Amino acid sequence: MTAELTVPALEDLRRRRSVKWRRFPADVLPLFVAEMDYLLAPPVAAVLAEAVTRGDVGYSTPGPELGRAFAGFAGRQWGWEPDPSQVTQVTDVGVGVVELLRRLVRPGDPVVISPPVYQPFFDWVPEAGGRVVEVPLAGTKLDLAALEVAFAAHPAAYVLCNPQNPVGRVHTADELAELVRLARLYRVPIISDEIHGALVLPGATFTPLLTVPGAAEVAVAVVSASKAFNLAGLKCAAIVSASPRMAGVVDSLVVEVTERTGHLGVLAAVAAFTEGDAWLGALVSTLAARRDQLASLLAARLPGVRWVPPEATYLAWLDASALGRDAEPCDRFLAEGRVALEPGPRYGAVGSGFVRLNFATSPEILSEAVNRMSGVTAAAR
Repeated sequence: MTAELTVPALEDLRRRRSVKWRRFPADVLPLFVAEMDYLLAPPVAAVLAEAVTRGDVGYSTPGPELGRAFAGFAGRQWGWEPDPSQVTQVTDVGVGVVELLRRLVRPGDPVVISPPVYQPFFDWVPEAGGRVVEVPLAGTKLDLAALEVAFAAHPAAYVLCNPQNPVGRVHTADELAELVRLARLYRVPIISDEIHGALVLPGATFTPLLTVPGAAEVAVAVVSASKAFNLAGLKCAAIVSASPRMAGVVDSLVVEVTERTGHLGVLAAVAAFTEGDAWLGALVSTLAARRDQLASLLAARLPGVRWVPPEATYLAWLDASALGRDAEPCDRFLAEGRVALEPGPRYGAVGSGFVRLNFATSPEILSEAVNRMSGVTAAAR
């Protein structure tokens, strides 16, 4: 059995200076933003320490290393062998999606998304000049029938979340094959955000979209080591294409999109993708244990909160509508329980009454957070 990753003591976590530990007062347990509490993978920590010691903290220079590292990682993890020359570094996943949309969208064009979905999707589309068209999930699954209706109206693009944040759904190969069939039929380009692809938990299998037959002609993927290896602040992601047509879209990006990538981010991503498999395995085992712990805690202490345990990510999508609509449950957990969560409406109107909880922390912090939350629900009864 793989040993669980450890988490620093709470007082040490509070010395961190990222948004997770700076946004709220010290009496609040922050389980909101998608940032883990574990220490860095040793190969990543080593390459960053070496770079700092050498003073190697200058500008990033695009080169073949990131593409080769990701291709090797994808081959080992998923049996996918992308062409390293078709892996293009970008600043982060958000920049990658927005800049791709700029090449596909004319002002006011519709772009389809499927809420509840990662909240920046609602901002990325208008940033690129498009207009959001929502086709909500059917439960936690893609509503393929509704997507066909939307695709028949010839939107400029569809932005997929694979796996789906915040519900933790791992879309199946069959579902993705039908999505690709519809995209090809109606000529709708797909941009697939696959930032959580390496965080699929036991019991589910991740299918990279570009491994689906026919997907290469209509789709690109945007990937990063930032979620699986907790590197968001280092600013490095990549766009992956697999056909001349979609490579042409990527090649039309302005050079600054690649050159603004963080140099330390590239170094860290290469180390993660080439030497981080063992640590990642331990992380996935640890997250599976925290998911199981959360299931037990919810059943015992928050029976009024409903959920579907996630198949991927370290995020729990909790139906706390018994406490109120819109963002009221989130507000109450913060004000009365001193636990900071993400309010469901940020992920679309269908998130009314939901909260998103980050369980990538220690057993003790997770238990204390649910204890505090149970006091809020008890007061409501």
